Amino acid sequence: MIHLQDVSLTYPNGVRALESVSLTIEKGSFVFLVGHSGTGKSSLLRMLYREEVSTSGEVWVDAVCLNRLKRRDVPRFRRTVGVVFQDFKLLPNKSVWENVAFALQVTGVPTREIVRAVPRALDLVGLSHKSRMFPHELSGGEQQRTAIARALVRNPKLLICDEPTGNLDPTTTNEIMELLMRINRKGTTIVVAIHNQAVVDRLKRRVIRLENGRIVADDERGSYFGDETPALPSRS
Repeated sequence: MIHLQDVSLTYPNGVRALESVSLTIEKGSFVFLVGHSGTGKSSLLRMLYREEVSTSGEVWVDAVCLNRLKRRDVPRFRRTVGVVFQDFKLLPNKSVWENVAFALQVTGVPTREIVRAVPRALDLVGLSHKSRMFPHELSGGEQQRTAIARALVRNPKLLICDEPTGNLDPTTTNEIMELLMRINRKGTTIVVAIHNQAVVDRLKRRVIRLENGRIVADDERGSYFGDETPALPSRS
């Protein structure tokens, strides 16, 4: 599903975000990216939905080489990827239903399909009863559920979450993570950047740890700190 081969990323200001990263994530996986702020987690995620392009090396997602992807083909590729952010990024003047529908409207999906797809997405995240409410009327957890529904409404093969629980209390954090686990069990590949060690240790999913733009641990056992020795097994 995802393959990075000797990938480095240097920003125009000279900051080197990633260096010689090689990584494979299989279809249907649930993977955590961990590490201190500034270690390259968000940069890596942005490359997966073609917000950034690696300086060297190759990034493949669902058999598409993103380095070679033409600009005109980027919107079509992004329809296969859902993205969830820490700060929700909801449109304040639109209802829950309208926020989710907007993800389809901007890509030209016919109204009849939107009318079918939005209720399914809201039902999946448990917000059918809040469809007419506006973001300011929702709790933080409900706002994040809305953001997840918006990311899922196009049935993406890959869901990318950048600190999705960073602004939430522990109880709501657990609810959001359980929701992501249910989505993963339906077959969606999920990659989550997170700082919360307790969540990572509890869920016991694959953990990839970054330091200074490099992978320093890749732990299938689900430990936040993992093995201090880099472990990059070959995956098909």
